[in-house]
Amino acid sequence: MRPFVHKYRLLLSIGAALIVGFLATSIVAYHVSNQSIRNNIGDQALPLTGDTIYSEIQKDILRPVFISSLMAHDTFVRDWIINGEQQPEQLARYLAEIRQKYGVVTSFLVSDKTRRYYYSGGTLKTVREDEPRDAWYFRVRQMPTDYETNVDPDMANRDKMTIFINHRVNDFHGNFIAATGVGMTFDTMVHLIDSYQQRFQRDIYFVDQQGNIMLAGKSMQAVRSAITTTPGIRDIAGHILNHDTQPTKLEYSQDGATVLLNSRFIPELNWYLVVEQNVENDIRPLRQAFMLNLAISAAITLLVLVIILTAVKQFQNRLENMAATDAMTGLLNRQAFTFVFKQAALDTHRSGETMSGIMFDIDYFKQVNDTYGHLAGDLVLREIAQLARRTFRESDIISRWGGEEFLVLLKGCPQDRAFELAEKLRNAIASHDFALESVTLRATISICITQYVPGESLSDFFLRADEGLYQAKHRGRNQTTLMPPPKRNDQM
Repeated sequence: MRPFVHKYRLLLSIGAALIVGFLATSIVAYHVSNQSIRNNIGDQALPLTGDTIYSEIQKDILRPVFISSLMAHDTFVRDWIINGEQQPEQLARYLAEIRQKYGVVTSFLVSDKTRRYYYSGGTLKTVREDEPRDAWYFRVRQMPTDYETNVDPDMANRDKMTIFINHRVNDFHGNFIAATGVGMTFDTMVHLIDSYQQRFQRDIYFVDQQGNIMLAGKSMQAVRSAITTTPGIRDIAGHILNHDTQPTKLEYSQDGATVLLNSRFIPELNWYLVVEQNVENDIRPLRQAFMLNLAISAAITLLVLVIILTAVKQFQNRLENMAATDAMTGLLNRQAFTFVFKQAALDTHRSGETMSGIMFDIDYFKQVNDTYGHLAGDLVLREIAQLARRTFRESDIISRWGGEEFLVLLKGCPQDRAFELAEKLRNAIASHDFALESVTLRATISICITQYVPGESLSDFFLRADEGLYQAKHRGRNQTTLMPPPKRNDQM
């Protein structure tokens, strides 16, 4: 493991830097986008939805307030009460006309003198101070303002929850004589809530001061009854029920998901408007994009590492080739041949095969350089190397030993076969035209063939081959000499 790390530490460092960089960038981008989505929902989307619904409520209430004011200042109403409430059917027709003309769900009047509750169908009841459902009347009787809005069940309409506009009626001297007004249903708000819930995937509902859900869209009507007992939101119920008409920004956890919430107190209804949104639906695409970014980053990192590894290996191979190859001929150099010889010697010792060696030297090479120049000498070296490659087997190891000397190892090759190959090379070189521009250049080589003796060193092998090469040159050059291996002591 340690050699691997040492060898590829640059690659590992680059990979680690890329991984850390991509991971840090993706995580930062995810958290920034996540926070941006949360801020957008909590600071803009939810308050804007609440403002829109509140505006609709105020708009819906403004018209009934105007109608109630007209009724409270109608001289017919005041005269009818002052004159003793004669002919109740006249007031019933009047209230029915108001109800029909303005499209309200109910219209009413309660006389302070008789405490009778009149509506379009006649007399409904007589209000009493000891009746909790009549508390609204006695509150209106004492209030300093002209009107109030109140949400109560409508007894004249099967106790359906209704928004009442209760307006004080004063006589011509400013004395309180009755309470009148109209009522409207929540149909408009319910439709608005359903529309917003479907469009923006938000939950919208109203709660009273005790935390009971009084009005909600169709998708929430059977979900929960009170925020004070519902897991998750009950932890922040006290912060919602704060009588603050300004939007309150909160959040809570529900089933492992974060829910952002915006609430405000609606004084016209004496309720709280709550708008909430589960951010999971908005965060899910972001999370998917984050995972996709990680996958792309991993793929890019892997691709870069593969490219770098390929480039490094090519560079290392080039360096190794440069270190092991003779630049002039492209053959193995002396250092590389020394290593290869040791490996070949071990293989031969294990397998018991014969290994022969051929050393050859270019005859009169100094004269070639002196006569034709070093460029011509370089040409001769390169072309002799090419002829050697074409002559010997692919498994044979050819090297430039130094200067004009070459050394060849032939594994699994006896001396007689090595002699045939050596003669083939000698004849090929002797008949080859090295083709300078203006002259014909010929060259010959002297060759020595010897057989490797298992266990001997490269220096011993080389000295024996060099001695045979000297004999070939001494005998007239351009010939092949066989140098037999030394005799073992047991053969003497």
